[in-house]
Amino acid sequence: MKNSLLLFAALLMVCGGLTAQSTPKRPLKPSDVYRLQTLGDPHISPDGKWVAYTLSSVDSAKNKRNTDLWMQSWDGKESIQLTFSPDGESQPRWSPDGKYLSFTSSRNGLTGSQIWLMDRRGGEARVLTDLKKGDLSDYEWSPDGKKIALVISSLPDTSKSKTPKPIVIDRFRFKQDVEGYLTQKTTHLYLYDVASKKLDTLTKGKYNESSPKWSPDGTQIAFVSNRTADPDRNGNTDIWVIDAKPNAVMKQITTWTGRDSGPEWSPDGKQLAYVRSTSSENYFMYDQSVLCVVAKDGGEPKLLSLALDRPVSSPLWTNDGKALHALVSDDRTRYVAQFTVADGKMTKTLTGNQSIATLERHPSGSLLAVMSNPQTPAELYAAEAGGLRRLTKHQEAFLAPLALATVEGFTSKSKDGATVSNLLYRPANAVPGAKLPTILFIHGGPVAQDEFSFDLSRQMLSAAGYAVAGVNYRGSNGRGLAYSKVISADWGNKEVLDILGATDYLVQNGIADPEKLGIGGWSYGGILTNYTIATDTRFKAASSGAGVAMISSLYGVDQYIMQYENELGSPWKNFDKYVALSYPFLKADRIKTPTQFMVGESDFNVPSVGSEQMYQALRSLGTPTELIIYPGQFHGITNPAFQIDRFERYIKWFNRYLK
Repeated sequence: MKNSLLLFAALLMVCGGLTAQSTPKRPLKPSDVYRLQTLGDPHISPDGKWVAYTLSSVDSAKNKRNTDLWMQSWDGKESIQLTFSPDGESQPRWSPDGKYLSFTSSRNGLTGSQIWLMDRRGGEARVLTDLKKGDLSDYEWSPDGKKIALVISSLPDTSKSKTPKPIVIDRFRFKQDVEGYLTQKTTHLYLYDVASKKLDTLTKGKYNESSPKWSPDGTQIAFVSNRTADPDRNGNTDIWVIDAKPNAVMKQITTWTGRDSGPEWSPDGKQLAYVRSTSSENYFMYDQSVLCVVAKDGGEPKLLSLALDRPVSSPLWTNDGKALHALVSDDRTRYVAQFTVADGKMTKTLTGNQSIATLERHPSGSLLAVMSNPQTPAELYAAEAGGLRRLTKHQEAFLAPLALATVEGFTSKSKDGATVSNLLYRPANAVPGAKLPTILFIHGGPVAQDEFSFDLSRQMLSAAGYAVAGVNYRGSNGRGLAYSKVISADWGNKEVLDILGATDYLVQNGIADPEKLGIGGWSYGGILTNYTIATDTRFKAASSGAGVAMISSLYGVDQYIMQYENELGSPWKNFDKYVALSYPFLKADRIKTPTQFMVGESDFNVPSVGSEQMYQALRSLGTPTELIIYPGQFHGITNPAFQIDRFERYIKWFNRYLK
């Protein structure tokens, strides 16, 4: 009897285990937006034992995203949520002695963001600053912890009258997405004394400063500023250094007429690492950053990565100051490399089909990385000699019930012989060898790239039963400067050849059903959708998000006045060029593809007029179309309910015409 009971119990355990293991996983669905968390801005404590970071989650009941602070132990054993307020917190920073974690928040009804202090030993956070005017955007502790460098923007004058004042514009570049109309407000550096709470002005004038970095001895601050006669007409930023005291005289360290940014002091305080544009021109839409080192008093810089011909970012000094870690964007990946300062020799230290987004240096010399891959949203990892060691596991609950698309790279050839690198998403339940309805989902930028990272949009479309392709068309980065610059003043030409070449590859290799092809994208992806359907009628459905087609109507309407002036010239001098680039609208009668248009109502990046014009043209012609405008949204749709709605509308539209 006893043996029978034991056998029965064993069978129950086996059956139960089989049941648990065989629970079917489901496809991703739009409502999963509510479950996805976003991790960012990690900082390692001075003793190296903890990492503080932000974690953003959605409150579905309030349709609101909220950001809290978390702390993860370096050994990976402890994960602690530090804040729970509905107001949200950001920019966690450790005090140099490691006793406090500071952050910014407007909690408790405070006007604007203030710096708060939280004792790491426990207790409630207390507000440190009491800034009456201006908008705090960034801050950094001095090495001795006695002062904090603040970046504060002046705010428009607001009177007590309920009637708003007129917006007075007198700038060349006067619009910016999210910010709105640009007035003559300035952004300056200030010094805050932690003990006395005294606030001193460090920089003044009509210019703007950003990215303050304290020298190791705490006597100087490096920062970035464009101090040309009219900063609105160029992108020329330089590195400057100023003594950390009121009324000090600043010194210009770099003189490149292009863009210099991201200063980082060497451990001995004798040099500054930074990145600069490859081009010395006053405008650089199509460019890539070069890793540089210069003496703290200026002089000729060393260009460590110029021969690499790939964008380099996020420089970090090694502990001995002899080399720099940095991120390199290269053909669908972002990897970590080390550059020797003496000779610029590069060594790849962390590679693979993945994307590293952030680097922090650990006191031991190891690195902290934020990494994602096609199957895993961003998490924290320790980058050590043995490779990556995962620290956080916030995404496990999100991924547990899901069957995600498989992701692979493929290379296509365009009609003019160009070789293009792409990504293919196959549905998790795809039948091997079966031709699939296929969507070409085109990235924005254009100077960006589709990477081996977690892509919610393409995963969502693939979960609906589609093969989805990302095309790194000419204009993308990660393939060298010439590859990116070749589309300058020639929009909608070579990029379309590349998209059609990738489409041909998918059809010829039996992946895509040629009768069930769709195309879509957002921003420049929406623009290229318009160009492509005006060039080729093979696509049975399209979704153009935040796009434009009548280029000649956008001068002075969007935020790209520098691009128009420098690439195309003034419309009254080069109107034929504007007309040639407006062919999707001017030849709208050639478009046979049913097309959905989407845009944020308050988008100043690619304003709604671009989508409205195309919608009106297709509606007038009788081509199936619809227009969706998201109220109160800028170029990026941030409202969680609207994000879900957009996915649902994508799927419904493509299903209607491709299934």
